Amino acid sequence: MRRPTGRLLAIWAVTSAVVTLLGPLAGLLWAAVVPKVTYVVVQGEALLASPEDQGPITVDARFALIVLVAGIGCGAVAYLAGGRGNDSALLLGLAVGGAAGAVLAWKTGNLVGLGHFEDAVRHGRDGTTVTGVADLRAKGVLVFWALGAVAAYGLLELVVRRLPAGDEGDAGAGEADEVGGDEFDLESAPAGRDVDGREP
Repeated sequence: MRRPTGRLLAIWAVTSAVVTLLGPLAGLLWAAVVPKVTYVVVQGEALLASPEDQGPITVDARFALIVLVAGIGCGAVAYLAGGRGNDSALLLGLAVGGAAGAVLAWKTGNLVGLGHFEDAVRHGRDGTTVTGVADLRAKGVLVFWALGAVAAYGLLELVVRRLPAGDEGDAGAGEADEVGGDEFDLESAPAGRDVDGREP
């Protein structure tokens, strides 16, 4: 059964909005769990105190993990809450919302303590050490939220296998032999009789 376009647009818009609004929460979580990365002030710029410090990589990795888990959760909830025939709208909403949510998570997490960090760098003497803020260097991980959501949705579809959108869910014969999208059941006529009930 084909859904009205307006209904599908509404499902897409709501899904996108809900997923996007989760972005700032993920960003606050990211800022709370990032490791401390120490910088040294040199001529008004912040440079890594130790070039071999793995802190920035860990910061990126924790962001990737947070948005990936968020994406998987969103995809699972959308699949379980969505109805048959809404898949395209839900998937598009997850993709758009996931991309927007990841960007908001990055920007929100980066803002936590940013003003203090910039002031310390701007006014610090050469050699002064400062603690950095959450910042993303590997921008490619921004797609992890959307990818996780779509992948979770698709995996659940493979496992659960909702009935095709054209099937009304009626029990008995008629699912595998529907023709052209209409419910024309080749097995529904009683044995020994034709479809209109006339004897040969």
